[in-house]
Amino acid sequence: GTLRIRPGEKIPVDGNVIEGESYLDESMVTGEPMSQLKTVGDHLVGATINGNGSLLMKAVRVGDDTLLSHIVTMVAQAQRSRAPIQKLVDKVAGYFVPTVIGIAIITFLAWFFIGPEPSLAHAIINAVAVLIIACPCALGLATPMSIMVGTGRGAAHGVLIKNAEALEILEKVDTVVVDKTGTLTEGKPKLVSIESVDGFDKIELLTMSASLEKSSEHPLAGALLEAASEQGLELTSPKQFTSHTGQGISGEVNGKQVLLGNGALLSARGIDVSTIEARADTLREQGNTVILVSIDQQVAGMVSIADPIKNTSKQAIDSLHKKGIRVVMLTGDNQVNAQAVADVLGIDEVHAGVEPEQKNTLIKQLQDDGHIVAMAGDGINDAPALAQADIGIAMGTGTDVAVESAGITLVKGDLRGIVQAIQLSHATMKNIRQNLFFAFIYNSLGVPVAAGILYPFFGLLLSPMLAAAAMSLSSVSVIANALRLRALKL
Repeated sequence: GTLRIRPGEKIPVDGNVIEGESYLDESMVTGEPMSQLKTVGDHLVGATINGNGSLLMKAVRVGDDTLLSHIVTMVAQAQRSRAPIQKLVDKVAGYFVPTVIGIAIITFLAWFFIGPEPSLAHAIINAVAVLIIACPCALGLATPMSIMVGTGRGAAHGVLIKNAEALEILEKVDTVVVDKTGTLTEGKPKLVSIESVDGFDKIELLTMSASLEKSSEHPLAGALLEAASEQGLELTSPKQFTSHTGQGISGEVNGKQVLLGNGALLSARGIDVSTIEARADTLREQGNTVILVSIDQQVAGMVSIADPIKNTSKQAIDSLHKKGIRVVMLTGDNQVNAQAVADVLGIDEVHAGVEPEQKNTLIKQLQDDGHIVAMAGDGINDAPALAQADIGIAMGTGTDVAVESAGITLVKGDLRGIVQAIQLSHATMKNIRQNLFFAFIYNSLGVPVAAGILYPFFGLLLSPMLAAAAMSLSSVSVIANALRLRALKL
């Protein structure tokens, strides 16, 4: 069928453009922060967002055949294929209960046949004492108390943990895989620098550029307009506005002829850009989109737009490295932008231009190599990888599908939350082991005493009342130890 896509609408199904052109926001699928120009013959992906243009498209894949449906299916498969962890307590409980019952029966028989008179009374009292002191209340409380306090502590710091399994796995993680757009970076293009040549003022350059962009439908126009608004600049509406497809825009602002675009646009109008081209190339190598500006046939400078790195990303990556954790970047963005971000942050390994299916495959490869992998992402394109990873970490600022696929959600969208989650995991698992030790040490010491092992030497027997008190004390010690997690500094 043929469908009309109006400005701002979501693309309903996968298909091809048969009429019109527009910029589309495909970041939810590709991870590319800059909107992509789509013209006749180009492929459209369902659920991506149309910009300001109007398109006529032909539906090619609908329903379960669309890319989005494939991604959802991959998420479900990855979630089903992951086997649940066999809890340590479950293993021990399988042996503990029959062992205690066996000890109680042996105690009863020993006291009944070889114990002093009244043998039946001694046999019943000591057997009951064994059963009471061995009551696995502390064993049952050891894990859930620590998990409850630990997850509560995490929630107070914006680290939401879906289940105990996530905490257990996170302690063993040795590789963290991160998406770039929206995870390491802000996920939205912003003006990062203005450079003017002699004779031109930076404020004038921004004012002229933003005024001309008022009439533009290009996605980068928003970055310039936002920067001008933040600085409180007064903009005017341009005259004789013209859009030069693939090159830039031109028009008259405050009586001056202004050109914004690439070197080809300015050179075609006889403007010499050789003085700034080298600097522009340097900025492009750093992952910036560079727009050259000329005013009245003279090169005036350039503006650089990029998806800026979050202020907290560097600190988070450094903290992960200190813990001996390797950091790998998987992104749908291009190699230049990805490498520029990786160089700044010190990321160990970079995979750029990666499709959602490839992210899934790369996670599997890391797991096959023996790594315990945590994946951090925020988009629909990250969802299959989040589900495939040993532990998925979603940015709370991301999509619902990503959050649903993850075991841990960072509410603030701050990558330092991964470091906090790992610290919390280590502290909680250590606390659980301490609790299990308390529970078992009480039983290891209490059961023989309750069975009467001290009677031949000291004439001491443990009454069921004292056994009950000792059992309660073990539960209290476990609870008190778990509550220490409330003081954990993250």
